[in-house]
Amino acid sequence: MTSFSSLFKLLILVSVTAAAPSKRATCTVKSVDDAKDIAGCSAVTLNAFTVPAGKTLVLNPDKGATVTMAGDITFAKTTLDGPLVTIDGTSINFVGADHKFDGNGALYWDGLGTNNGTHKPHPFLKIKGSGTYKKFEVLNSPAQAISVGPTDAHLTFDGITVDDFAGDTKNLGHNTDGFDVSANDVTIQNCIVKNQDDCIAINDGKNIRFENNQCSGGHGISIGSIATGKHVSNVVIKGNTVTRSMYGIRIKAQRKATSASVSGVTYDGNTISGIAKYGLLISQSYPDDVGTPGTGAPFSDVNFTGGATTIKVNTAAKRVTVECGNCSGNWDWSKLTVTGGKAGTIKSDKAKITGGQYLADQPAGNDIEEMPAQDPNDPEDPDTAMQEAEAEEAAAGDLTPSD
Repeated sequence: MTSFSSLFKLLILVSVTAAAPSKRATCTVKSVDDAKDIAGCSAVTLNAFTVPAGKTLVLNPDKGATVTMAGDITFAKTTLDGPLVTIDGTSINFVGADHKFDGNGALYWDGLGTNNGTHKPHPFLKIKGSGTYKKFEVLNSPAQAISVGPTDAHLTFDGITVDDFAGDTKNLGHNTDGFDVSANDVTIQNCIVKNQDDCIAINDGKNIRFENNQCSGGHGISIGSIATGKHVSNVVIKGNTVTRSMYGIRIKAQRKATSASVSGVTYDGNTISGIAKYGLLISQSYPDDVGTPGTGAPFSDVNFTGGATTIKVNTAAKRVTVECGNCSGNWDWSKLTVTGGKAGTIKSDKAKITGGQYLADQPAGNDIEEMPAQDPNDPEDPDTAMQEAEAEEAAAGDLTPSD
């Protein structure tokens, strides 16, 4: 005979089981509203749809979920600030399947970027958490394309394309950074970025790899600008190609920055050509390229080792310029060769730079698509850049505006 207490326990168990939400195998998202109902889904499919004006797409997948794009997602013109897409989850497997997030950037581009003019939502995508994101395209972002961080474990981007090439038309695209990184433990590999600003800007974080990527049309590979309280360390920049860009490689700290630093940066086997302004620029004078460097964001241990890093600059460009107010350590540049253009100035403070070929004038061959002259509205103009630097310092965090 079943005792009363046993029967009571059985009834409680049945009641709890009935109340627990069932785990759904697959959810399909066909609209912004559908995206709010993916809890409990181990697999999420994103069908093609348009995000209307005044709406954003927010995805919070369950831990370990697989999210697969089955069509392009297009965004109507909006007056929102951005991000227009936010994805936040732990150990997410995101499969883009070569589909697109289309930002309709041409509806916003006016040559002024985020400095003025038409309001441009930015960033376009904000990705947090951890996992692997593969094979999707960001097409025509209004301004900054992908903001990365914060992370809760390792986050990898593999085979992503940022295509803002159309912004080259009449120089209308500005501040179209490919990746803005403020996060730890990030790998970005096998990606293509065609834009008008930094291919990548590493603004804060440690244990970051940027490997086997292709960058064209913008401002090259950047660390910074480093703002007050921001620290970048243990960075590997390896096997990348940069072409037709204003800068090749930059490390830049805001002149007024304090309690900040850059340390442990390794460049390995990068190929860079068609550079219009500086092949390599290391400066603590931002927003100026050179000037009076600050001392509150020290740089240490910047090395060119492993495979050869070659930089070819155009006729009017400077090969290498170092503008340090507070730099230290032994910097091994034995695998750096820079040709073409003119010699820059080397003011390395306490840092001891050894090796490398970049001081003597050497021919680099024909110029490759010289970049246009500096535009007064360009984000590298000192006045607009200073406005951005001050905005970065005030914001102190989530997204560092482009520079």
